Amino acid sequence: MKTDFKTLTLTVEDGVAELRLNRPDKANSLSAETWYELREAAKELDAAPEARIVVLSGAGKHFCAGIDLGMLAGLRPTDLEPGRAGEELRRRILDLQDTLSWFEKCRKPVLAAISGACIGAGLDLAVACDLRYASADAQFVLKEVDMGLAADVGVLQRLPRIVGEGVARELAYTCRAVSGREAAELRLVNRCYDTPEELSKGVLELARELAAKSPLAMRGTKHAITYARDHSIADGLDNIATWNASALLTEDIVESVTAFHQKRPGTFAG
Repeated sequence: MKTDFKTLTLTVEDGVAELRLNRPDKANSLSAETWYELREAAKELDAAPEARIVVLSGAGKHFCAGIDLGMLAGLRPTDLEPGRAGEELRRRILDLQDTLSWFEKCRKPVLAAISGACIGAGLDLAVACDLRYASADAQFVLKEVDMGLAADVGVLQRLPRIVGEGVARELAYTCRAVSGREAAELRLVNRCYDTPEELSKGVLELARELAAKSPLAMRGTKHAITYARDHSIADGLDNIATWNASALLTEDIVESVTAFHQKRPGTFAG
């Protein structure tokens, strides 16, 4: 599995992949290279059997300060006539959306550990993860309206499913900052820790606990919940029946039950 990224760091140990945005001098803002590497990393993690759970964080004090302003300025095509410029801009936006969607499509659960700034596209990235955890110093800001545009890479579509439509509208319209503690109250994050150090320790402990479970069962559960979110109950039931028509044949079930009775961790293939 590739680990030599320029704007990210990636390590894997005991089934837990720690993926960090690594531009601390820029508050981990997302440069063009970072966008490319995020998608590459998500695809690598999806395919790597040694990675069972992903923990996404930012190096230094901040999770992510959003899209790099230099990259944002360069998104608008200037050398094309208006019709073709609009088509090209749409293509570029869809490509950015695809990068963040890869963390949702990744078969492994992705846990975001958020401290400091989580602004703009940083929040788009966070809500594409399965679970979010924050430290009290975290600051969540849906900033786009104050910059004169509508957010377009996923937060307006995913955030209402997490916190409800009313809260999502308020955060989008006002662009106000939400602390880690308030984020927990709004259910934007699953839990708030007092300090970044406690956040890192707590999320890694949880990740190791999840990595010890059946990877096939974990992947099936993530798939079923994500599918059910976007489909009817009837469609979701049919989908999980199709999944388990093969997945229930796994040896992981026997091993899970045996390990439980023997009071030991299970041993599973990737």
